[in-house]
Amino acid sequence: MPRVWSGWSAFWKPLGQDCENISVQGLGERQLGTGNAPAAADRAANDAEGYRGPECPYPRVPRGREEEEEQPVPCPQPADISPRDVFIAVKTTKKFHKARLELLLDTWISRNRDMTFIFTDGEDEELKKQARNVINTNCSAAHSRQALSCKMAVEYDKFIESGRKWFCHVDDDNYVNVRMLVKLLSSYPHTQDIYIGKPSLDRPIQATERISENKMHPVHFWFATGGAGFCISRGLALKMSPWASGGHFMSTAEKIRLPDDCTIGYIIESVLGVKLIRSNLFHSHLENLHQVPKSEIHKQVTLSYGMFENKRNSIHMKGAFSVEEDPSRFRSVHCLLYPDTPWCPTNMVY
Repeated sequence: MPRVWSGWSAFWKPLGQDCENISVQGLGERQLGTGNAPAAADRAANDAEGYRGPECPYPRVPRGREEEEEQPVPCPQPADISPRDVFIAVKTTKKFHKARLELLLDTWISRNRDMTFIFTDGEDEELKKQARNVINTNCSAAHSRQALSCKMAVEYDKFIESGRKWFCHVDDDNYVNVRMLVKLLSSYPHTQDIYIGKPSLDRPIQATERISENKMHPVHFWFATGGAGFCISRGLALKMSPWASGGHFMSTAEKIRLPDDCTIGYIIESVLGVKLIRSNLFHSHLENLHQVPKSEIHKQVTLSYGMFENKRNSIHMKGAFSVEEDPSRFRSVHCLLYPDTPWCPTNMVY
């Protein structure tokens, strides 16, 4: 039997520094086209030379009143990718190694160790024995804008070093259905500018960037919430290099005073002019997870759990374990997707 944990104390995710909860516009200094871009930026032009197909609009979630007219998106050819082409970064903190990570290690990570990279803020020898790729970022353990951006900066650099085709970021309260993730990404060429995920807001976020000492410029852009997970193609990631590689990501985040997932959206949408591709297959704890249809659970890319409107929030399904045994429902989802897992009950009807 797997480890069973029925407490909800670790389910609460601090929201004070999440981009969705910022009420004050960020104030920063714009730094575009200054300094020497890293070599990755020079490689981007060649790496991004790829498929240009007939125009076809992707289905999108309505962006609301403030939606601007979008340019048609080239229709991609199916790409031949394998799980080893995908770099999944899991952001966590040492205090959640047992409360959250053990659940992921027992479930989806157990079948995808080679493609999963855990980014944390403290040494843990036991974790290293269980997980193949553990990176101590040496970032602060605080849930602050600076600490979150520090970890994202390390995630970005490690992805570039890996040479893989796709960068996907998730949190330690996400279940990743890797088969569906790979299927989704195979619809897009990794050499093109692809940024895919799910916003948690119904409007673009407003921020302010400082152009000069006495001149500020308002900006607004969409971003995919890190709490649901998002993916970026290698072609686009290389173009982000002047604002994301090395220490650039943290300085960019400070210049607009926004957290990590918002800063990703700022670089991609506001600076590079690439639009977010929305997918309802990604899910965060910031939405009512009870609304995910039971019949569609196996088709989702990511799931989450936590609190929503001061109530326990997880997907609603009849599973292999009771809610008390499996409050996140991740174990039940895992048994639905992988019934051959040794600790899953046999002959279970979902």
